Amino acid sequence: MTETLTPDICVIGAGSGGLTVAAAAASFGVEVVLIEKGKMGGDCLNYGCVPSKAILAAGKHAHAIEESARFGVFAGKPKVEFRKVNQHIKSAIAAIAPNDSVERFTALGVKVIEAPGRFTDPRTIEAGEYTIKARRFVVATGSSAFVPPIPGLDAVDYFTNETLFDNTRRPGHLIVIGGGPIGMEMAQAHLRLGSKVTVIEGLKALGKDDPELSAIVLEKLRGEGLEIVEEAMVSRVARRGKNGVRVHYKLDGKEGSVDGTDLLIATGRAVNVEGLGLEEAGIRHDRKGIEVKADLRTSNRRVYAIGDVAGGLQFTHVAGYHAGLVIRGILFRLTAKPDNRIIPWATYTDPELANVGLTEEEARKQYKDIHVLRWPYHENDRAIAEGKTAGMIKMITDRKGRILGVGIAGTGAGEMINMWALAISQKMKVKDVAGYIPPYPTMAEIGKRAAITYFAPMTRKPFVRSLIGFLRKFG
Repeated sequence: MTETLTPDICVIGAGSGGLTVAAAAASFGVEVVLIEKGKMGGDCLNYGCVPSKAILAAGKHAHAIEESARFGVFAGKPKVEFRKVNQHIKSAIAAIAPNDSVERFTALGVKVIEAPGRFTDPRTIEAGEYTIKARRFVVATGSSAFVPPIPGLDAVDYFTNETLFDNTRRPGHLIVIGGGPIGMEMAQAHLRLGSKVTVIEGLKALGKDDPELSAIVLEKLRGEGLEIVEEAMVSRVARRGKNGVRVHYKLDGKEGSVDGTDLLIATGRAVNVEGLGLEEAGIRHDRKGIEVKADLRTSNRRVYAIGDVAGGLQFTHVAGYHAGLVIRGILFRLTAKPDNRIIPWATYTDPELANVGLTEEEARKQYKDIHVLRWPYHENDRAIAEGKTAGMIKMITDRKGRILGVGIAGTGAGEMINMWALAISQKMKVKDVAGYIPPYPTMAEIGKRAAITYFAPMTRKPFVRSLIGFLRKFG
C-alpha cells in the first residue's frame, strides 16, 4: 500500500537547486514534496564545494608557515596531522549541515521523502511508500564524478571527490588524473599538506579558462613543486606492489609512466539521470543531461530541470540561479530565461582564477572591434606589501567601452569577480568603473586601474591637447 500525495510542487534532489526551490515555494505557503535518496545538501555540501575548500584552507595555512621566513617570521617546517585535517573537513560539513537538514525543511512545511524517486508516467512519481501526483515537478538531481573506462582501473583502489574526503591518511605520492578545477585544487591542497603530487591531463591543465590567465596559475603551482604532465593520454593503470599504483600514458607518441601510492580520478562530471524513469515521463535526455527549453522546461511541460542535470555550466551557484528562475515561472507565471553571460566561476587554487562574461577568444569571434585592458598585481601596493604579486586582471570591452568579460588570476580573484559579475549583468561601461573610488590600499584597485587604461589614448590625441592649450589661455 502506498499513500498518494498531491502537492503543488514535487522536487527530486536535495542539492543546492532543489533545496532552494523547496524553501522558496514553502515560504509562500505552497505545498512541496522533496525527494532525496542520498544525503541532504547534495554533492556541494558533502563531497564538493565545502570539503574541498576546507582542505584547501588547511593547505594554505601550512604553506603560510613555510613561506613566513621571507617576512622575517621563522616557524620551521609545519607538522601536518592528516587525521586532524580530516576532522576539520568533517566539522565544516557538520556546521553547515543543519541548514540543509530534513528537520529544517520539515519545519518549513516541506514533506521530505528519503528514498529514490522515479517517474511512472508523465504526471506521477513513486518514492518509497508514496505516490506523488504534483502540478509541477522539478528535477534537480545534479551530477556525480565521471570515471572513464581506463584499462586496469577496476583492479586498483582510487579516489573520486565522493570518497577523497573520507581519507585520514596523508598520501605519499598522489597521482591525479584530470587537470580541471577539481584536479588542480586537490593537487595543490595535498602538495601543501606534504604529499608529492603528479597531475596527468589529456589536453591543457585549466584548459577551459583564458590561457593567458591560467598560465599564471600553472607557473605558480609548478613553482611550488607540483608536477603537471599535459597533453598526455592515460592508456592504462596497474597495481604496483602491495598498495601502490602505476599510471601509464602516451605523450608525443612515446610511452611514459608514473608510480604513486594513491590515485585520484578528477576527469569531470556525469549527470544523474539513471533510474529516474525519464522515458516513462516523456522527458528527452542524453549523456549530457536533460534537454530543456529556454525557460528550463523539459519536453514534458509539467517538468523542469535545473542545475547540473540540465546540462551546461556545472556550478552550485548556477543551480541556485536556475531555482530562482523556476520559482518565478511556477508561482508567478513569469517568463524567466537563464543568461549564461552573467554567471561567474572560480577555481580556488592559490592564486585563484575567476571569470565572468566572454573571454578574449570568445569576444573576438563575436565582435569586430574589442579592447583588452590589463593591470598586473605587481603594480598594486597592497599586493606588494603582502608579497602576493603573481596575477593580473584582464578586461574585455567593445568599441564603446561596454564590459563584455573579465578574468582575474591572483589572490582574492574569487571575491573580486563579484563586482564584475554585477557590472556585466547591468551592462556597465568602463567609465562607470573608472568613476568609483576603491579604498586604498586594496588589491581590488587593479580593476579601476585597468579601466582607466581605456582612456589612455585620449591623452595623446592632438585635438584634446589643443583644447587643453586653448582653455589655459583663459587663466
